[in-house]
Amino acid sequence: MTDFQPGYHPGYTNPAGMQGPGGFPVPYVRASLGGRTVAYLLDLAFIFVFTAVLATAIAILGVLTFGFAWMLFPILGISGILYSAITVGGPKQSTLGMRMLGLRVVAPESGRPVDFLTAAVHALLFYVAISTFLLWCLDVLFGLVRSDRRLGHDLLLGLAVVRD
Repeated sequence: MTDFQPGYHPGYTNPAGMQGPGGFPVPYVRASLGGRTVAYLLDLAFIFVFTAVLATAIAILGVLTFGFAWMLFPILGISGILYSAITVGGPKQSTLGMRMLGLRVVAPESGRPVDFLTAAVHALLFYVAISTFLLWCLDVLFGLVRSDRRLGHDLLLGLAVVRD
């Protein structure tokens, strides 16, 4: 469809005539891989702060509970997944780094928000892929060859990172 035809909306697709809230077409402007990378680098700083705050809270609770709360320290190992689950599974549908770059995570066919559990699994798959060089290369290869720039872990869960 060209911009000369009626019903043309730049940056939007309307698969199978689906309508978003208010009858508008479902937003579907793909996020670039560079934007996603910069957002993740920003999120690394936020995850560090989140982990530090969580460690401090556990340490203080441990003192108050005579060491009982110190059993929560293993949670720090999954603080990146918790951070992603809380932020992506929240009302803004994006991590703080994604918000700074105008990105959000949605179900591409409906534009629906992502729930907490799906956001946690999405982050888990991302960290599994990034921790193994071969899986990471395969994950990024999906994003390079697909026109919608969805990575392997996005495809497995039926999610897309889009621009606002």
